[in-house]
Amino acid sequence: MNNRLIYMKDFYKVGHVHQYPEGTELIFSNFTPRKSKMDGVNHSVFFGLKYFIKKYLMGYMKSSLTCGEEANMYEFFLNKTLGSSGNILHMRKLLELGYLPLAIYALPEKSVVPCGVPALVMHNTHPDFYWLPNMLETILSCTLWGPCTSATIAREYRVLLDKFAEETSSCPGFVDYQGHDFSMRGMFGLEAAELSGSAHLQYFKGTDTIPAILFNKEYYNIPLDISSVPATEHSVMSAGGRDNEFETYKRLITEVYPSGIVSIVSDTWNLWEVITDYLPRLKPEIMARQGKVVIRPDSGDPADIICGAYQNGRMTDLECKGVIELLWDIFGGTVNDKGFRELDPHIGCIYGDSITFDRARDILRRLKLKGFSSTNVVFGIGSYTYQYNTRDTLGWAMKSTYAEIKGQGYPITKDPVTDDGTKKSHSGLLKVVKVEGSHGYTYKVLENQTWTEFYEKDNELKLVFNNGKILI
Repeated sequence: MNNRLIYMKDFYKVGHVHQYPEGTELIFSNFTPRKSKMDGVNHSVFFGLKYFIKKYLMGYMKSSLTCGEEANMYEFFLNKTLGSSGNILHMRKLLELGYLPLAIYALPEKSVVPCGVPALVMHNTHPDFYWLPNMLETILSCTLWGPCTSATIAREYRVLLDKFAEETSSCPGFVDYQGHDFSMRGMFGLEAAELSGSAHLQYFKGTDTIPAILFNKEYYNIPLDISSVPATEHSVMSAGGRDNEFETYKRLITEVYPSGIVSIVSDTWNLWEVITDYLPRLKPEIMARQGKVVIRPDSGDPADIICGAYQNGRMTDLECKGVIELLWDIFGGTVNDKGFRELDPHIGCIYGDSITFDRARDILRRLKLKGFSSTNVVFGIGSYTYQYNTRDTLGWAMKSTYAEIKGQGYPITKDPVTDDGTKKSHSGLLKVVKVEGSHGYTYKVLENQTWTEFYEKDNELKLVFNNGKILI
């Protein structure tokens, strides 16, 4: 199909062109985070629109096929799948037009949008194509809800890490790298990894998702100032056998990576043996390096492993102390001006197995209670955080709110009596204005329902795509 936009929809969109009232000339729709299911979060970051426009809307009509051949293929497809294509004259007209007669107005990307406030509105610019805005609902929603949700989660991590760094650390700038994206292998395909990984990079500078860096450069012209570090995996650590594990550590630290940062996964067999036996023996080499050796636990309860578990009669002293305190016992460090202990810069810790926002917060709280700075640990934020979501996590939905039929404007809405109010849509022409609080935005239903009101300067929804041209 060569990424043909006319196919990128649900089947039920095919017949909608014939179902609108006779004389319909314009449909105005909005894309809004309706309701959050994230505790304490009543907003969404808006992210991904520039990619959507460049990838899908700007790619429209890029085919070696003529318009007639494309229309005939579409008609054949509908006959084979629906049993009848019906009248596809509208699609032939669109293909012949050669551009998308569509206007999209949106808030700037990375805007923090309160739930209920539209981040985007669109309408057709030619009366023959009133059906176009909502035909695009499927591909727009499919593409945008994910990066919006991931960007929202990344922002919450950033706020959390900034808060604890401000309270306990002498190097709050380290937070740029304290949230590291580990999610690619667990994402639902490459595009999801790119979109989510790019969303993560709106708030952090550390990632293991290489395609997200290239995505940022291609679609957002973001410089390649993102970083990662050399790191091992279990196959590397186990290949030499358990009897030679110490030699593997020594070879990595002194020969393969004699300087710089290296992250070593350390739970292949016995994490506590690595920390209390191997590291003390390798301390002279580690302290002589120009760089940091980062220990990576990868199993167990993250908070207990990093911070130590409460004594219950069964756990060893090692488990009760946890990784950070054990590293402090071996390598020491400094007490910063805020009274919190920071590990010597030659040693560190990263944890990336099943990290969630709640677990990260628990770890930071427990480190603070023990007198350790929050920036002693880096979090590998994976697909358990970024993939374990749905469109309903923030309630993103596109709905029509206004129609023009035979030259007359009509506010339209849905308000199911069987619903709790979540699915009630806005009504009429809308704009978004700045306000104090509420992350700076609220929506406003236009009093006189006129385009003059919509175009007023206080409308924060700005034209970003018009008749096939990107204006961002």
